[in-house]
Amino acid sequence: MTQQIRRTLLRASVCVLVAIVSVSFVMTSASTSHDIRPGAGVSEIRWLSDYLPDLTGTAGDTEVYVLRGEKPGGSFLLLGGTHANEIAGVMAATLFVERATVTQGTVYVIPHTNNSASSYNSGIYNAGTPEWFELTNSSGEVRQFRYGDRRTNPGDQEADPDVFIHEQSGLEFDGAEARNLNRNYPGKADGTLTQQMCFALFELAKREGIDVLVDMHESSLTGRLADTLVSHPRAIDIAAFSILDLELEGLALKQEVSSEEFFGLSHKEFGDRTNVLPFLIESSNPGQEGSILNPDVVNDPRSPLSDRVYLQLRTILAILTNHALLEGALTAIAFEFPFELSELLGADLGAFLR
Repeated sequence: MTQQIRRTLLRASVCVLVAIVSVSFVMTSASTSHDIRPGAGVSEIRWLSDYLPDLTGTAGDTEVYVLRGEKPGGSFLLLGGTHANEIAGVMAATLFVERATVTQGTVYVIPHTNNSASSYNSGIYNAGTPEWFELTNSSGEVRQFRYGDRRTNPGDQEADPDVFIHEQSGLEFDGAEARNLNRNYPGKADGTLTQQMCFALFELAKREGIDVLVDMHESSLTGRLADTLVSHPRAIDIAAFSILDLELEGLALKQEVSSEEFFGLSHKEFGDRTNVLPFLIESSNPGQEGSILNPDVVNDPRSPLSDRVYLQLRTILAILTNHALLEGALTAIAFEFPFELSELLGADLGAFLR
């Protein structure tokens, strides 16, 4: 038995023990597990707690999948599930882990970046959204995936303050935003669980020399941010060229740039505080439309999940292509799938999973 397998089994045992101890409570502090089936492209599985040991065994710990290419290049961090109810990013990351092969550079994929948020669904935008959704793979096997929440499970963190103050900037938010991962960067090693997750992600970026980061999100169908690519000002040229490339294929994305006054967000804080070139992608999720009764978060014809996953992955491909053109081959990152990404459009997403 390898050291990695022993370590994974030990962590699993700790999580099971915590779950047994906490069985009388509605919400537990055990790390939530998921049906992710790593493909041949995965070189190594790490944990977020490798970058902040205090996360070990907590609800904030989560798997980090490492895919290495044979050709040297840059390092890329792909985040899904920052908001666990924004499932296109979760599933794009899952598909990447299960089917992608990296041909140049190294890619770090975290499908459930806020793993605590995946453990419950408060119905924050739509009370009719499900706890789980199902996809059927090509073998006819039904696979279940969690539909989580925007914020860290309140059972995993101290009570929300009346006002949440972003510590590094002094910017004030509603108290519940203390549990929003994308308001807490760069985090704090001895802070709340949400701050610790942010701190660990910053540690990962620093230690692994991340060149490019993409944080995958979703908006409502009619929201201002629907189908938008956000970048830090240092990455504005890459974003602009990527949007132009996608327009040639009939994929229309709006462009936004990080605000100088709005702190705590991934594309703002990674760009300001590290050498990373950060981006955030917003697809449109019918589950975030409060006017839709019992929304179909997988098959709604206005924005089916397979099309949203395509938008995320195709935008990532454009970003990395233009990053290589503008920043040079030394930090280039490249990947491929055993199918054309366009095959996802209008398709059954489950058929592409393992």
